[in-house]
Amino acid sequence: MTDTLNPPPLGEQPVPQQTLVGDQPVGEPSPADLQRVAAEVDEDIDLDELQELVPATDAITRYLREIGRTPLLNATQEVDLAQTIEAGKAGRAALADAQVDLSPTDRLQLKQAVERGNDARQKLIQSNLRLVVSVAKKYMGRGMPLLDLIQEGNIGLMRAVEKFDWRKGNRFSTYATWWIRQAVTRALAEQSRLIRLPVHLGESLGQMRRTAERLAIALQREPTHAELGTALGLPEEQVKRMLEAVRQPISLSLPVGESGESQFGDFIEDDRIAPPEEQANRSLMERDLVQAMSELPDRERTVLELRYGLHDGQRRTLEEVGRILGITRERARQIEGEALRRLRTSESGSGLRGYLE
Repeated sequence: MTDTLNPPPLGEQPVPQQTLVGDQPVGEPSPADLQRVAAEVDEDIDLDELQELVPATDAITRYLREIGRTPLLNATQEVDLAQTIEAGKAGRAALADAQVDLSPTDRLQLKQAVERGNDARQKLIQSNLRLVVSVAKKYMGRGMPLLDLIQEGNIGLMRAVEKFDWRKGNRFSTYATWWIRQAVTRALAEQSRLIRLPVHLGESLGQMRRTAERLAIALQREPTHAELGTALGLPEEQVKRMLEAVRQPISLSLPVGESGESQFGDFIEDDRIAPPEEQANRSLMERDLVQAMSELPDRERTVLELRYGLHDGQRRTLEEVGRILGITRERARQIEGEALRRLRTSESGSGLRGYLE
């Protein structure tokens, strides 16, 4: 069980901007859609039954127990949380607007509204995690493990939290159920595309297999792609593409060796994880960068943080930096140049060059 089952707080994981089922974008549910869903919403889950359906591990048991302990929300609580989330979004927008001149009191109040909005968002998500499980379990047996279905459903739940409009009078649980279903069915559709072939291609491959068998008998060896293409009246490249299409996926859990203790995935390097030496160098570099940046004047440090996304990972143009700080693009460029020159000539900044060589 991984932490991906628990949706992170606002800002730690982006919410998808568009939900797809297959290749089709999904818009807002119609009133008729929500009316059908409302009759089927089931927020109750039988924990004992679920634990029989998934591997019995402490992590899984703990997760199911935790979501079972979180109280369900009534309609009034849903609306209250939705309004608080909306106020937080408005506060965040006001704080980001460089054209608005805010007093220290107003800025503090807006920051508090943003924090309350984040808390409300998290509570609305946590209070509906059992709803995700209730929907996900109905799609078991279609090629995806229950835990994967729950993870996909959690993405749909976060999408519902972002899009819910309390003014329309719908229960959030009804609205969220619709989005959870879209996320789960999309995931199932995408997985099925990995192994399902069009009928006409399946027939062509059958003919190719039979032709290959006849050629192998006649040639006393396996035919080449070119020989297969000649016999079938197809270009060699098309034969290669057809054979590529039928490659069977290999499970990472496939036992390897006589003992079966090792798995196929154990021998595949995870290129998403840097080697220990690289991780150590990165940690040291980040430490030295923080030290070097702390010696800069506030304005120069802020410009570099905005320009290179040192806090939020979002790199900004000089024009955007200028707009945020209320200065011209040219002035932002000058301050950036001054900051970089100061870093190059400072004792702590010069130490950063060793990491880049």
